[in-house]
Amino acid sequence: MAKSIVKLSMPAEPRFARSIRMLAANLAVVAGLSIDDVEDVRMAAEEGFVYASATTDDALDVVFGVDEGEVEMTFGLGDREPKAEQFAQGSFSYAELILAAVSDEYEVDDEASTLRVVKRAFADDDLGDSCELV
Repeated sequence: MAKSIVKLSMPAEPRFARSIRMLAANLAVVAGLSIDDVEDVRMAAEEGFVYASATTDDALDVVFGVDEGEVEMTFGLGDREPKAEQFAQGSFSYAELILAAVSDEYEVDDEASTLRVVKRAFADDDLGDSCELV
């Protein structure tokens, strides 16, 4: 599968978080992620949306990159704080905690004014030598 891009612009209001969550879950299924990974994408999408919504009163742009075994979400951030500094200082420690638990990568980029979150499919070789199937 070639990487597909899905762009969405919606009001930066918490009541629209469910819409982002549902679309993200659907795209995770399209990418071939497992049921557990789909749930992780759903949670990451909601946290990313809520975090990004706190930075603007305007429309919020979300770009999804969908590839085989991977979903990337990029949330546009507005001009209001919080940004990377507040994120790192723990003002949004709950969002950071959730994103760290459910995604493979996440970062706030002040220069680009974005929050980028990536979830990849779990591969058997990720188990390494630390686990043995009986």
